[in-house]
Formats: sequence, structure tokens, C-alpha cells
Amino acid sequence: MTSLRTSVFVGVLLACVATLGWALNFIAPYVTGDYSLYDLMAVRFLGVGVLGVGGVILCRSQLKWLSPRQCWLAAALGAAGCLAYGVCIGAGVMLGGPVLTPACVGMVPVLLALVGNARNKTVAWGRLAAPLACLTLGLLLSNISSLHQPALSAVSWLAGVFFSFSAVALWLGFSVINQKHLTTLPATATGLWTALMLVGAGGTALCLLPLLCVFNLLRLPTLGFGFAQAGALYAWSLIIALMSTVVGAWAWNAATRRLPMVLSGQLIALESLFATLLGLWFHGRGPSWMEATGLAAVLIGVVMAVGIILTGTKPAATPDTDGSAEDDPQHRLTCTHRDL
Repeated sequence: MTSLRTSVFVGVLLACVATLGWALNFIAPYVTGDYSLYDLMAVRFLGVGVLGVGGVILCRSQLKWLSPRQCWLAAALGAAGCLAYGVCIGAGVMLGGPVLTPACVGMVPVLLALVGNARNKTVAWGRLAAPLACLTLGLLLSNISSLHQPALSAVSWLAGVFFSFSAVALWLGFSVINQKHLTTLPATATGLWTALMLVGAGGTALCLLPLLCVFNLLRLPTLGFGFAQAGALYAWSLIIALMSTVVGAWAWNAATRRLPMVLSGQLIALESLFATLLGLWFHGRGPSWMEATGLAAVLIGVVMAVGIILTGTKPAATPDTDGSAEDDPQHRLTCTHRDL
């Protein structure tokens, strides 16, 4: 019994580390200093690309398992699910405030499960009415509260809403496509697949650099590239890149091996909580009653929905012909949530 409790305790701690690492995506606009968000994103994803190249070199023996088309697809998924998603997160937080974007992204685990349920129905839709109502109420309150922030104009708020929901759409599309193709890959090729995604994100960032320079969106050329001037920018870029990719993925995988499915699925909601708390901390204030109520409603809705989805499905997955657990609800909720 003691060893079981210890395992669960360690699993919860690892889940907290993973979700905190993912939440660092949301603080990008607050740690740029005199530089721009474009500078931080460029440095961060060029670093991610370097990590990806190293991963490809280490996993080069796995190239025989992937066709050229699959390699390009993995790179494209990295550009959309890593680079474009990260840019939308940063823009959403910068334009919509510290609560709106985390609340929207908090829906992703439930939306992924709903997509899976629509493709292969395992839970009656009527059972999901209550959690979906909580999610809707929470998003409504979060949107209203962000609109009433004195520093935000209506145009800025609308742009924040646009980028927040764009981030949700990008991650949903990435997750569905990634899961579909992962189930057809040999398990030995997963490392190379992930490395190619990082290369795709870094390569796309490299290709966009001339465009950013043409429109004078980068401040590094004028403020300086030296560590004396840009050291903090480099440090935050490295921290966010490592925590949201390597550490986050490792900690979550380790946590899911130690926790029951229902608990690990619900702990995904901590990402939105950590992201909001970090954003409010950088703003130097606490949440308003409307922000707190909206975020609480989103978190309650996520926990309710995950519990219903995981407890209302078949206890065991039926493997496909390739050995993948396509019907496993935990697989739907977590396997593609933060593989980058």
C-alpha cells in the first residue's frame, strides 16, 4: 500500500512538472524585455530546430521505417503544431490578457475526446451536457472579463479571441492528424517522427527570418546579439523550449505510467491553471471574481468530462491490426496532447 501511495504521489508531482512546463508557452510575451515577441519566437524555435537535428542524427537508423512523404508530413506537423501554435498562444496572451487564452486552450483535452467520441461513439452525448455547459459558461465569463480589462481595446480583445481559438484549432488538427499517422508507424520510429517535427518547426522559423527582417519586426539586429544585451532572451528561449518539449513530454509519460487513467486525464487541466497563475503573476495582480469563476468553470467542466469519458468507456482497448489502442480513451486524451 505504501509503495502504491508513493507511486501515485510521484506521478502527481511529475504531472505537475509536465503541465507547468507546458504552461511556460503562455509567458512568452512577458519575458521578452526590450526585445519583441518575434525575437523570442525566432530564437526559441531555431533552438528547437537544433534539438530536432540532433534527434534526427541520433535516430538516423530509424529512417528506413519512414517514406519521404512521411518525413515531410512530420515536418509540416511540427511547423503547424509547434511553431504556428506557439505564435498563436503568444499573440493570444499578448492581445487578450492572461486568462482568455489559457481558458480556451483548457478545452483541448475535452475537444479531442469529443472528436474521438464522434468518430467512434463510446459515451452517450447526453452525459456530456453538464460538463459542456460548464465549459461554455467558463469561456463566456473569461471572454467577458478579458473584454473589461482597462488596458485592452475592443480590437485587441477580438484579435486575442481570434488567436486563442486559432491555437485551439491548430492543436486539434495537429492532434487528430498526428494520432492517425502515429498508429501506422512502428514504435521504433516514434523518436525520429518527433525529431522531424522539431526540424520542421525550426526550418520554418529559419525560412521566415528574411520576412521578419524585411518588415523590421526583429529588434535583435538593432539592440544587439551579445549575451550582455540578449542574455535574458536566450535564457528564456532555452528554458521554454526545453520545458515545453523535452521535460514536459518526459515528465508526462513518466506520470501516466504511475497514475490511474482517470486521475492522469484530469490532471491535464492543471496546464490552464498554471498558465493563468503565471500570467497574473507577471501582471502583478490577482484574478477578478469573473476571471476566477470562468477559469473554475472551465476546469470543473474538463474534470467532469474526462471523468465521464474515461469511466463510461470499455475497460480495455481493442487493438487494431497494427497493435495500436485506437479505442483507449486515455490514448485519445493524452497521447497527442503535448508530444512536442
